[in-house]
Amino acid sequence: MTEVSSGEQVLVTTHPDGTSEVSVGGTVQVLSGVGSEDVHLVVTTLVAERAAQLGRPVRVLHREPDGERRLVVTPSGQVHDDAPSSEPDPGPAAEPVWQSFTPPPAEPLVTPPVEPPAPVIDLTTPAERRTPAVAAPWSDPEALARPVRPWAYDYPEGRRSFLREEAAEVPARRGWRGWLNQAGLRLAPVDAERAERLDELTVSQHWPGPRTIAVVNGKGGAGKTPTTALLAAVFARYGGAGVLAWDNNQTRGTLGWRTEQAGHDGTVVDLIPRVPHLLGETARSSDLAQYVHHQRADRYDVLRSKPLALASEQRVAPEDVDDLHTVASKYYRLVIIDSGNDESDPMWLRMIDHTDQVVVATSTRDDHAEAGALLLEALASRDERCAALASSAVVVVSQAVASATQSDVRRIAEGFSGLAREVASIPFDRAMVEGQLRHEALAADTRRAWLRAAAAVARGL
Repeated sequence: MTEVSSGEQVLVTTHPDGTSEVSVGGTVQVLSGVGSEDVHLVVTTLVAERAAQLGRPVRVLHREPDGERRLVVTPSGQVHDDAPSSEPDPGPAAEPVWQSFTPPPAEPLVTPPVEPPAPVIDLTTPAERRTPAVAAPWSDPEALARPVRPWAYDYPEGRRSFLREEAAEVPARRGWRGWLNQAGLRLAPVDAERAERLDELTVSQHWPGPRTIAVVNGKGGAGKTPTTALLAAVFARYGGAGVLAWDNNQTRGTLGWRTEQAGHDGTVVDLIPRVPHLLGETARSSDLAQYVHHQRADRYDVLRSKPLALASEQRVAPEDVDDLHTVASKYYRLVIIDSGNDESDPMWLRMIDHTDQVVVATSTRDDHAEAGALLLEALASRDERCAALASSAVVVVSQAVASATQSDVRRIAEGFSGLAREVASIPFDRAMVEGQLRHEALAADTRRAWLRAAAAVARGL
């Protein structure tokens, strides 16, 4: 029997609904959504940590719906029945129920394994409109997870640097592991949290030279505008400023209607005459603010079309697209283009000439999906460069109506197998259907889905 001096006692109360309350060191903490076996592990871990702090075993009174149990937890995590020292020794007792829940050895906080990077596809645009490619590990998830050495230095043989290159894994921040870490423990994250962190690293990277993403589908209402705005929000929120969402549409593009308006009415039509100045030596980045609309919460800018004017009154020529892209590439590291529906329009075709990554937006409607598939097939047959764009494309399938089912989403996703590099699905969210598109208005599952989609796009850049 373990000798325990009188003193602090931990009280654990498990209610019929499965919720448990744990009082440790005067702090009451509630465990909800944790299985009964995990409750034992969590409580034992907490009490062992407290016993280690006190340097002596700690008594535990566990009140369950079917009775009470008195236990003792040692600083090493061993669990024993708590019997009064004055009672005769009853001899060998049955193994305590909690004995099987002794905390396992601490999990090593190491960088999680990652899948090998996807094959690199040459997406080089015309030389006069693109910074030459630089050999760098930007598309390698494993390289992203490693810390970067501040400088390169050849150390003399036999001497090691005092600077540590290894970065300790950040403890869990989510779920009951994150809750325990707030109480002073240091538990490693589970695989789901590691995957989310890797997606965050992927979308937060910066590339050597600007990158351009074209969001396309020949059918209206397929989700191009929400895809453009919410991808821009994810890249800007995780990677910082320097992201532009550009409405490259001859016929009443709606990106400006679905995003925040700055204190002016500037559009792409107003910007075109100012291109020479903005490309000149005296231009300042703040000069662009009168033509683009900053999204204050989501941290990206919007270059609007002029939806109140007829298409004939705001015709944009291919040369204008060249000029606008040159300006965008000078002032922004990432340009995401919301395109029109006419794939034969010279404005649309010139956009493709500047594109590094194609994203096909579609809903679960068959006509939207078919239009996206036909577009990829047309690109694949256009020329070698467009074929590379098509094979490395990402398809974003949005559950645009609440009546759509997961089987509908899977059917559309499977239909793009072999046509695109990756397919990402987005659950139904009313915040995507009505009003302004704002990242913080989305449900948590929807935000996670958009992060996953943005990471898929980033892997192609």
